[in-house]
Amino acid sequence: MTRFALLDLVPVVEGGTVSQSLANAADLARHAESLGFDRYWVAEHHGMRGIASAATAVVIAHVAAATRTIRVGAGGIMLPNHAPLVIAEQFGTLDALFPGRIDLGLGRAPGSDQRVARAMRRTLDSDPNAFPQDVLELQSYFADDGQTGIVATPGAGANVPLWILGSSTFGAQLAAALGLPYAFASHFAPDALDQALAIYRRDFRPSAQLAQPYAMAGFNVFAAETDAEAELLASSQQQSFVALRTGNPRQLPPPVEGYRASLGPQGNQILDHILQCSAVGSPATVARQTAAFIERTGVDEIMVTSAIYDHQARKRSLAITAEVMSGLAMAVA
Repeated sequence: MTRFALLDLVPVVEGGTVSQSLANAADLARHAESLGFDRYWVAEHHGMRGIASAATAVVIAHVAAATRTIRVGAGGIMLPNHAPLVIAEQFGTLDALFPGRIDLGLGRAPGSDQRVARAMRRTLDSDPNAFPQDVLELQSYFADDGQTGIVATPGAGANVPLWILGSSTFGAQLAAALGLPYAFASHFAPDALDQALAIYRRDFRPSAQLAQPYAMAGFNVFAAETDAEAELLASSQQQSFVALRTGNPRQLPPPVEGYRASLGPQGNQILDHILQCSAVGSPATVARQTAAFIERTGVDEIMVTSAIYDHQARKRSLAITAEVMSGLAMAVA
């Protein structure tokens, strides 16, 4: 059975507030928990008016406190932005507060543009190519193996599974070499998905954390009672993607009827490329498209994501997604 999880960027809708977005995040996580989702992740982004998850560890604590059993984590923390010791302390604290429920996905992108990255780091001298060494240092703090000469408090001995995130073959190679689970960002960067999964599975070396490869892939799902309704819901995220890729990022806008038809060739080309790994439609349509994605990739887990303007419509989309996944599991059994 392919497991399913939720990635929430904690969208700030046009006319909304960060406070409401954070309240919605907790409500959405409780809803996902009740539907059988295995985990709920938020991602680190900075300087983006439409995303409220910049203080990622704080948001994780907020969501974990609002839920009981679902795993909660980062998908991910952009490690070049931080000293590994600080992340060990943050996630060691989260593990102490919510034992056995915290995940830590690690990426090497800045989660921002260079101007915002400079403001956050105070310098751009940190080297993204040092990412593998930073991951090893972080592992050392959690293992409390004495290699750094520093005891992370909290952090030492914490039970926080690490994941490597990626949108290229670099992350696949690192996850395989370290024997860690791997999550591919195919929900917005699908190009290298098949190649990255093949490399990860071919080169995987067992570790103390993981005996065999475990791969997750991001997948956009916009589900509703009809194909037309789902297409309408999806138009909010489509508008956001086009705005971001054309240098005009914005808060999540209301849906627009016939949005794709109103775009020129350039806009439609952007969306066709970004949203290759998506299911949009009625329950039957979503089931067909999701099954095709699982068959193509063979992933162990799908990380569902979608930015829907109306919170209740988003909850309904998740409910349909859970029904679809349950039906696909029964069909395989």
